[in-house]
Amino acid sequence: MGEKKTVFAGSLAIGGRHPVSIQTMTNTPTEDVAATSMQIAQLAEAGAQLVRVSVYSQECAAAVRSLVDKSPVPLAADVHFDHLLAIAAVENGISKLRINPGNIGDERKVAMLADCARTHRVPIRVGVNSGSLPKDLVAQHGGPSAQSMVAAAERHIRLLEQAGFDDIVISLKASDVRLTVEAYRLADKQFDYPLHVGVTEAGLPGQGTIKSAIGIGALLLDGIGNTVRVSLTGSPLAEPKAARDILRAIGLVGAVQLIACPTCGRTQVDVEGIAREVEQRTADITQPIKVAVMGCVVNGPGEAQEANVAYCGGKDVGALYVDGQFVRKVTEHPADEIVSAVRDYLARQAGHTEAGH
Repeated sequence: MGEKKTVFAGSLAIGGRHPVSIQTMTNTPTEDVAATSMQIAQLAEAGAQLVRVSVYSQECAAAVRSLVDKSPVPLAADVHFDHLLAIAAVENGISKLRINPGNIGDERKVAMLADCARTHRVPIRVGVNSGSLPKDLVAQHGGPSAQSMVAAAERHIRLLEQAGFDDIVISLKASDVRLTVEAYRLADKQFDYPLHVGVTEAGLPGQGTIKSAIGIGALLLDGIGNTVRVSLTGSPLAEPKAARDILRAIGLVGAVQLIACPTCGRTQVDVEGIAREVEQRTADITQPIKVAVMGCVVNGPGEAQEANVAYCGGKDVGALYVDGQFVRKVTEHPADEIVSAVRDYLARQAGHTEAGH
């Protein structure tokens, strides 16, 4: 449908032409303020720009105030069925809600929640999951499908719109990658609200990361998606990094994009070791730059033409390239040479930018 409406979760803009943001969710008991605040801080440091906490009791809702006060990023509250818990979370300073209006009862309760969210300028994410669709829609569409998921979202959205509320974000998640992608593509054509994309219950890091990368990546390459969450089993600390890696691979975030050859029988240099060291020592960089670590003269010079900084290794000697131009031979400590060249390159770029102003 094109550019989506912009909503604000605290200071974080979602939608419009704003960058795709990264979010995740805590798995500590929300009422344990110390443990949850610590995890929120760790997730923010790992790259999360919005962190969601589950609000399943009055104790959780009460804890929201302290969590918000301590948090370095905006927080979202995940609430099911109970509009009063959602209202309490909003009144205690939450920046975003995840609740399905169709699950909280009659129109009066929806109107109460909508009035509260509107007063506090808190957007609501309508989250549809393929595993919990209304039975009548499943029957009507012959099972969980892209059509039944979009119909469920439309039903929830209509309740909010009838209550005069339109600061809405939509998600349509399935554990099946193909179904997820089909649902979001259909929703993108139908709604002008921003889309929160992800593959739900993707599984453990590894296979779950791959499923998420395929689903989220396919959508982002189509220009679909305004905020993302990678859903992995275990510590949520793996999620922001995985999301950032997906955005980096597509070129949507400033960071080092590392190209490294898979090696073969011709390789006479420790490509893996050099690449890992370069990756670790440039993890703090937030400017876009393409760096290549190649292990032979077959593909190396060609890749060097496409990279900002490139190293092509051979027996006892390698070659360093900058913007495709040979700079010098490298006989020892190649990782040091590459990292130094990367930082020098970015410093020159920054100098050019400042001079241009």
